[in-house]
Amino acid sequence: MSRKSAPRKPAGNRLRKAVSPPAQNARPRAQTNGPKEVRQGVQLVVVDEDNEGQRVDNFLLAQLRGVPRSIIYRVVRKGEVRVNKGRVKPDTRLRVGDQVRIPPITRKERPAQVAPGSRVQGVMEDAVLFENDQMLVVNKPSGIAVHGGSGLSFGLIEVLRSARPDARFLELVHRLDRDTSGLVMVAKKRSALRFLQEELRQKRIRKHYHALVSGHWPEAVGRVDVPLLRYEMPNGERRVKVDEAGKASLTLFRCLKNYEGYSLVEASPVTGRTHQIRVHSAWEGHPIAGDDKYMDDGSLKAFRAIGGQRLMLHAWALEFALPVTGESMRLEAPYDDAFNDVLKKLEARNRNR
Repeated sequence: MSRKSAPRKPAGNRLRKAVSPPAQNARPRAQTNGPKEVRQGVQLVVVDEDNEGQRVDNFLLAQLRGVPRSIIYRVVRKGEVRVNKGRVKPDTRLRVGDQVRIPPITRKERPAQVAPGSRVQGVMEDAVLFENDQMLVVNKPSGIAVHGGSGLSFGLIEVLRSARPDARFLELVHRLDRDTSGLVMVAKKRSALRFLQEELRQKRIRKHYHALVSGHWPEAVGRVDVPLLRYEMPNGERRVKVDEAGKASLTLFRCLKNYEGYSLVEASPVTGRTHQIRVHSAWEGHPIAGDDKYMDDGSLKAFRAIGGQRLMLHAWALEFALPVTGESMRLEAPYDDAFNDVLKKLEARNRNR
């Protein structure tokens, strides 16, 4: 369903009480050739349950998005930031009901952002597979980044925020490559974000991907345990390679079905390195179909010849505990049409052999 685009409300706006009138709180300085600067007046912010236990410096970074860390640490050091009228240190932990005084801050005015259209918002809302008060899980389409940047006006998280202008908090729990489809968790509360990210660190969240790889995956290869190192190409593009100087990386593999020239495998990463499944598959001699970074040109051309148009990697299932209740969940996401179409063509080739 389509929703009208609406400007996103600033995070934490419901808590702020301006000490001085709004007209004095934000007055543009003289215009220069660069971005305008806006002077923001004193703010008094009351800490709610969602920010319980957060460090003062991290709290300020969230409240003053775009303000450099150096400025935030400077005003804390000078005693301009007060909690319950007392001086604090950057690592002071906040409690529910604490009143934080944020001093006047000058920040650069943000340029206007391109808002996602209602059609894109509708597509993303329709892709939500699970939602409760703490979190939601989206079946992200291939070709959409999880967040804007690097030349992209917006990504999954910006689309969700635009579609839900009244949402107090929406943050990615983890990431997927732009060309990978499948399940992505989004926290609706800071406490849920902390819980789920700690679950990831403790390896208590299980991720299972489906990938179509080149060639027949050997039944004997059930795990790939080689270190991965990130590096930069001469053109600035970031890539990953197997290297002893890299970080320990482990992926478990299981062959699901063999086709003529390809195999459908399940890949379960135990560690969470960039491009881990893609590089581990290629290291074994079976790169993921449609991977223009790690597949050789001949194999990529052959895949395109059968109609393959996308990276054949899909975050298919998630196993995790829900924040607050601890209830065990398992979610599975269906393939998109492009992924299904390739498998149907390979099934037809199998039948005609």
